[in-house]
Amino acid sequence: MMREQLERRAFMVLLIIVSILFLLILEPYWGAIFWACAIAVIFYPVQSWLTRKIGDKPNRVALITLLLCMIIVVIPVLLIASTFVNEGVQLYKAIDSGDIDPKQIITRMQEAFPTVISLLERMGIEVGDLRTRIYEGATQASKYLASETLSFGTGTASFFISLSLMLYLTFFLLRDGNRLIDLMVKALPLGDERERKLFSKFAEVTRATVKGNLVVAIVQGTLGGIIFWILDIPAPLLWGVVMSALSLIPAIGAALVWLPVAIYLYALGDWVEGTVLVAYGAIIIGLADNILRPLLVGRDTKLPDYIVLFSTIGGLALMGINGFVIGPLIAALFIVSWDIFMREFNADPDNRDSDNSGSN
Repeated sequence: MMREQLERRAFMVLLIIVSILFLLILEPYWGAIFWACAIAVIFYPVQSWLTRKIGDKPNRVALITLLLCMIIVVIPVLLIASTFVNEGVQLYKAIDSGDIDPKQIITRMQEAFPTVISLLERMGIEVGDLRTRIYEGATQASKYLASETLSFGTGTASFFISLSLMLYLTFFLLRDGNRLIDLMVKALPLGDERERKLFSKFAEVTRATVKGNLVVAIVQGTLGGIIFWILDIPAPLLWGVVMSALSLIPAIGAALVWLPVAIYLYALGDWVEGTVLVAYGAIIIGLADNILRPLLVGRDTKLPDYIVLFSTIGGLALMGINGFVIGPLIAALFIVSWDIFMREFNADPDNRDSDNSGSN
């Protein structure tokens, strides 16, 4: 008996060690693995529909689903990213050559809003230092964008390796996903019903968060790029993509771009253009966020809006771009886990006894 207990403990130690080592081996490709799981979850309804149409042919169905994923998601994202990088480099060149002068922009804003400047000085904020910092920040941001573009060029091989691994893993997750879930349910010691509930919540939140946030981001970025193009603001596609990225932050994202631009238009004396941009941003762009996000994200994840907001911002701060999915996902699993705990482990003893007596 003692020997059997010793063997079991030794085996558990070995199991933990090899599991940790395996996770460390996979660590450089966590992003690719996560997005492969997310894509498999998102396109699972498409896969199910194809299975009903084609029949039980897992390889063919998985391959067709993967091709649809590449056409709908991967190729458009790559094209947008390349255009974004090109426009970013052009913006950097314009700043570097003096065609766009951040100091001149700040000076015009100072001249246009003297009341704001005097208010800042009363608060003890040195406007001259602030102007220098903004100028340095704009210059450094443009240089950073250019350097990131160069590093993207030198890291193309690594990027495409990660992309290829993601697509490769996605194929097998689409083909063998149900079998893998059954294996995990059998392996994990949490109780089959609890595990299936957690897996179901993972799929539900991932699908809702990715689809909902991406739809909101695309809509807000497109609307922002259109109004920038109409108002003849330089690099409308660049700012449209920036607004799409920032719109992943609920409530305030896209306004971080269009509001400063509107203020600058007011500073130039373009009151009509500035007013049009403010009204368009607050009503049209803001309405897209206020209507679409609760419908596509909050309702499907069954999370309150404030939980979605804080978990998204926290996820982005801790994990970068992947955090806009992982943050709400962790929040949803947290709520589900505590719900299971309260119902099963912390129930009222009187109710538990009455349930037992009733069943007898």
